[in-house]
Amino acid sequence: MERTARRYLGVADRLLPGRISGFHLVGSAALGSWRPGRSDIDFVAVVAGRLTDGDVRRLRALHVVGNAEALGRAVLRARPAVPGTMNGVFVAADDLGEPVTAIRPLASHSGPSFHWGRAFDVNPVTWKLLREGAVTLRGPAPGELPLDPEPERLRAWTREQLRGHWRSFADRTLSPRPPRKRLQPPERVVLASLLGPPRLHRTVATGEIISKEAAGEYALDVFAPRWHALVRDALAHRRGDPVPAVSPRSAGEFMLEVIDDVG
Repeated sequence: MERTARRYLGVADRLLPGRISGFHLVGSAALGSWRPGRSDIDFVAVVAGRLTDGDVRRLRALHVVGNAEALGRAVLRARPAVPGTMNGVFVAADDLGEPVTAIRPLASHSGPSFHWGRAFDVNPVTWKLLREGAVTLRGPAPGELPLDPEPERLRAWTREQLRGHWRSFADRTLSPRPPRKRLQPPERVVLASLLGPPRLHRTVATGEIISKEAAGEYALDVFAPRWHALVRDALAHRRGDPVPAVSPRSAGEFMLEVIDDVG
């Protein structure tokens, strides 16, 4: 993980010399749940100064060049997904002291997409994880940065995600056209997503941020036994174990129960 991240950072330095003043790993790396060959690598990059149009073009190139090795491994192994992809957000150093929901990101990389001027992961959840558990590869430790994760907004923001994004996703699993990704059938897509709602349920309930694996164990403790086989299949999928195809409808019904339980 760290080797891949440092290689990506080296590419960034060649494309934008002297501009990346901080680089912090969040997501599964910060939660201690990163799995080789299974997990992406999420980061927050701190940029000195504002970006020119040329800098933006170089950031677009970074997403391609910096992730070339992960893409090559996926192609060689004939995998539809690309584990080990570097996904992250770029924020200006001068903005770090702002409340997180007031920060305007410079750019973001997510999966195959590059976004200029916006980023989902500049939010109270990511900033809490950044401050409390990030793996720092460059710059001051997050505890020394003037971060404001807006803890008073954490639960409300998480509820909004459950009621918005996740309810929409769950509703689609009940439709004749359930969610799918390129080269991945709906059954695999919903299985990979199943632990998202219980993970956020735990944050609403306790204020903690937990891994997807921990969310599976939490779901087994909190939700009805009729869902346990489905949750165990999702945990096995996370480990890379073979699992039978699951019904998108069943997955959607479980997600909706989790969302409705939050209120």
